[in-house]
Amino acid sequence: MAWYDEAVFYHIYPLGLTGAPKENPYGEPEHRLNTLLPWISHIKASGCNAIYIGPLFESVGHGYETTDYKKLDSRLGTNEDLSNFVAECHKQGIRVIFDGVFNHTGRDFFAFQDIKKNRESSPYKDWYCNVNFGGNNEYNDGFSYENWGGYNLLVKLNQHNPAVRDYICDVIRFWVSEFDVDGIRLDAADVLDFDYMRALRGVADTVKPEFWLMGEVIHGNYSRWVNEGTLHSVTNYMLHKALYSGHNDHNYFEIAHTVKYLNSMAGDHPEALKLYNFVDNHDVERIYTKLTNKAHFTPVHILLYTLPGVPSIYYGSEFGIEGKKERFSDDSLRPALSLSDYADAVEQNSFNRLIAALGNVRQSTKALSYGDYKELVLTNRQFAFSRNYNGESVVVTVNNDDSDYVMTVPAGNAAEYIGALSGERVSVNGGNIVVNVKANAGEIWLPVTEERKAQAEKSEPVTLDVKDAAAKTVTEEAQEIAEQPKKAETAAKAEQPEKAETAEEEKPAEETAPGSVKEKDDLASKDTSAQDAGSDSGKEAFEQGKIAGLQEAILAIMEKNGPVTEQMRRDVEANVYHDSLIAWVKSFR
Repeated sequence: MAWYDEAVFYHIYPLGLTGAPKENPYGEPEHRLNTLLPWISHIKASGCNAIYIGPLFESVGHGYETTDYKKLDSRLGTNEDLSNFVAECHKQGIRVIFDGVFNHTGRDFFAFQDIKKNRESSPYKDWYCNVNFGGNNEYNDGFSYENWGGYNLLVKLNQHNPAVRDYICDVIRFWVSEFDVDGIRLDAADVLDFDYMRALRGVADTVKPEFWLMGEVIHGNYSRWVNEGTLHSVTNYMLHKALYSGHNDHNYFEIAHTVKYLNSMAGDHPEALKLYNFVDNHDVERIYTKLTNKAHFTPVHILLYTLPGVPSIYYGSEFGIEGKKERFSDDSLRPALSLSDYADAVEQNSFNRLIAALGNVRQSTKALSYGDYKELVLTNRQFAFSRNYNGESVVVTVNNDDSDYVMTVPAGNAAEYIGALSGERVSVNGGNIVVNVKANAGEIWLPVTEERKAQAEKSEPVTLDVKDAAAKTVTEEAQEIAEQPKKAETAAKAEQPEKAETAEEEKPAEETAPGSVKEKDDLASKDTSAQDAGSDSGKEAFEQGKIAGLQEAILAIMEKNGPVTEQMRRDVEANVYHDSLIAWVKSFR
């Protein structure tokens, strides 16, 4: 047993939360990190006992193009500010892990700058992958190199180079000695060399007791990364996708199947594969935005906190805020927030009250951290399972239907159970409990103890106040996007008689994003004029608009379903066939 086995994480993207400039001027330190000190008590009150924060260190822009691993980003403050932040977290009983961006650096990193200056004579020419002094790039460096994600802003480190490994291992030691950090989340762990990760694990096992290594992994068999030789945990993108789509589609079979599949990776021993569970983060849309029925916020989070794994909340989502992924920017996912705008949120904001209650239940119930998992009831709209540990059986029930549902569920050996959120008590009869699971809600049923009875007596029932529970489905949104060119054509044709009588007016030049609604409207309008003139070019332009609209629809659906890689985006953009794209949109239904 280690601290991270019982952790409930709060995830902070500090450059966004503090409202730091998008580009680093490399000027005097701005002590924005200190504005997060009041957040620590809020985080604790919200039921969290660990913080994942990052990226933190000097960088060019978004934080993942590192300039200096040993210096807090000047937009956030100084190293002393970071030391004080971690110390205050520890004082309040909260562990801290940093973002470790060890797959690539920025172009301002000292080793890369030395290569630019000294070229073949640089002692760092082998610190990066495939440096070719016979090539070039868009920066006109006079050489080329391997990057990450197709961006030359991110220069890929040569992880096979012993000097690189030694340097990064030294960075980890520095972070522990300088800041007393408790662990690291490895960025892009799914593309890290395994020997490289083993070296990092070797350092982790020696720098501090229970130092935690968690990695960002999108796809694959997670046990390849989570084992005694490499990482303690990885991001659970499989469950992330299942939690929101399983509710949007009223399909608890998807969630249950995902849990079984994950358990199979661990040889049906969940304790051997404790994954980092989340429903949103700095790279994906907010869960409140993704949910078709906003009331599903409750059952989604009950499952997040009770299924096997380590739960995490992304800053701001405890308030139920929105965040929609934009085509060329993640800024809306990483907003600046002022804690003063959410004063007394734990008491007054129903979303925050729910999150705080779930965090407290999680921390006080060992079975939710260490218990086995047993499926009890499963339909499309109802789901129940138990977590069993040291003779205690905790029962979880959720319901994604708009009506209440009476459920008969096998129970443990306790005589009576109490609802952790409602305070309701039910007796065990014939080995079962019969419970009414509220519409679009759920409950965590705990064996009754004197302590739990006393807690229930002084607590108000936790319910979610959803004022706007209506939302379009992903398919409806996609259809609207795909139909934009057709709507533009209809509007343009309605204007045709007037245009036939007058000369076409000159329009001011406007910048439009490729495939945007504005661009498609322009294309449709141009098509009308071209048809009047008997031109084929207008037809081509309008067809391009329809294709762009369908491509945008497909990408919108993909982004709802999870991270969209550059390859996936290229595959969509390469498909310029109308019928094929229509079939692609329909395939998501």
